[in-house]
Amino acid sequence: MKERSDADFIEAGDAAACPPCIAQPLFVLVQPSRAGNVGAAARAIKTLGFEQLALVAARHRDVRAQPEALAFASGADDVLRAAREGQSLDAVAADCGVLVALSARVRDFGPPLHGPDWLPQLARSAAAQGRRVAFVFGNERAGLDNATVYGCDALLSLPTSPQYGSLNLSQAVQIVAWEWRRALGGFTLPQGPQAEPAATRAEVRELLEQARRALLALGFLDPAAPRRLIPRLERLAARSALSRQEVQILRGICRAVLLRCEQGD
Repeated sequence: MKERSDADFIEAGDAAACPPCIAQPLFVLVQPSRAGNVGAAARAIKTLGFEQLALVAARHRDVRAQPEALAFASGADDVLRAAREGQSLDAVAADCGVLVALSARVRDFGPPLHGPDWLPQLARSAAAQGRRVAFVFGNERAGLDNATVYGCDALLSLPTSPQYGSLNLSQAVQIVAWEWRRALGGFTLPQGPQAEPAATRAEVRELLEQARRALLALGFLDPAAPRRLIPRLERLAARSALSRQEVQILRGICRAVLLRCEQGD
């Protein structure tokens, strides 16, 4: 997979500035048979900042109120309650201008096939044309039928292991929601802890000298044949990029060792 450049993203870091047609795509579940997957799909899209869910000919007529759906929604009840319902794709996606079918099966005839790397390009073109995007998922057992796929504008496939490529419906929704959010610029990470001040070269040398004396006191280091132990410890310290606090901790350990050795314990 090629590395994406900044040009691949829509206003990176400022997803709120995206046009509504791409900022809130429609996630369509066609003939979902498990209430839990419907609830999990609602949760999946809400975690990425999306809220538009649609159900086509769901197996349970009251699927949005099913206890299993509510349990798997886990706080995304609002998305679940607001989900559109209809008996056909046309009925629930009438306001959409680009329909993207999700399928692992490649058809001999049908819309062009793309992978997730295509989504930033789709986001740009949809934004430029003011066309709302709908991602269309099939049911858990058979996926999307050919007629539904042929009626879509593009086919999106999520590459998986050749040995086992079975994705749960809500997992597929989560992946597409994640990739679409990335195409819109993503969310910023929270502020992490500040880096600790790095130890100076002099502080590291003092630590190594104290460690040498502690190893001599323990009898671990033979002064007559030191071999390469100390140079190796020096290399270890250099690779570790020790902080001042870490140096102080290690020096405290060395002091405790020397004290015990002096007391004859």
